[in-house]
Amino acid sequence: MELKAGEKDGGKRIDVFLTEQVEGLSRNAAQLLLLGEHVRINGRPAKKNERLSVGETLEFTPPAPRKTNVPAENMPLDIRYEDDDVCVINKERGMVVHPSAGHPDSTLVNALLYRLGDSLSGINGEIRPGIVHRIDKDTSGLLIVAKNDFAHEKLAAQLKDHTLSRTYEAVVCGNLREDSGTIDIPVGRHKTDRKKMAAGVLAASPRNAVTHFEVLRRYNGYTYVKCVLETGRTHQIRVHMAHIGHPIAGDPVYGPKKDPLKLGGQCLHAKELVFLHPRTGEKIRVEAPLPEYFAKVIELLEKKDNIRNG
Repeated sequence: MELKAGEKDGGKRIDVFLTEQVEGLSRNAAQLLLLGEHVRINGRPAKKNERLSVGETLEFTPPAPRKTNVPAENMPLDIRYEDDDVCVINKERGMVVHPSAGHPDSTLVNALLYRLGDSLSGINGEIRPGIVHRIDKDTSGLLIVAKNDFAHEKLAAQLKDHTLSRTYEAVVCGNLREDSGTIDIPVGRHKTDRKKMAAGVLAASPRNAVTHFEVLRRYNGYTYVKCVLETGRTHQIRVHMAHIGHPIAGDPVYGPKKDPLKLGGQCLHAKELVFLHPRTGEKIRVEAPLPEYFAKVIELLEKKDNIRNG
């Protein structure tokens, strides 16, 4: 896998560059890859604190998969598409994608290890086997999983060049004035609250972030919208919608403290994935219907509108 430094990458640390170029790769994971000499520059192993020159090319060779210490768990999975290279999961709301200190088990990865065994890409290490991109715990919907490193590299490249399309639906607070629009505001870790992300001047080391939105239905005090990601920053849709004054209903981090709809989490669903098959190049489109919690919110808002309009 070759990664070339562009005009904006001159002087950038290699570990930082890797996290920007390889979707889902953490800074720590990038440094481990560099220590393991899986990244080369000018024919020699690259150092984690080395800085790039414009036009330089890195050769990234993912490590061979190794036996994971993460336990496999027999948990139900809603598989919407599967072949020898990829698997598309419709993740239920409340399920964490990969193990962490606060969630050591009962994650999507635990379920994937039981369902798919060792047939998962090892690029992101033992904690995130096969995970090409992720969605938040309380966001429901589609997530694509790579069954081998070849598929992972191809899909990661599609995320980077935007040929892998991700469409979400959400209910946001307030009424958007525009019927459609684009939010093009950089997103990064919040300058003072490291547990949150932020947009614009509140973001530390912000990265380019673009979200396109379209109004599907207007209700009293809420708007049902479709959002298409052009980039995939952490919490991007949640942060962008909150930044323009329309946080996602029920969002405990970026939304209002009161939750009149009693959602207990953001009303956000990853509804559609469109990608080019990593081996055949065929365009694959996968959809996931609105989950029960989301459908009930729409039903409730429709009823309130009908009563109000008499």
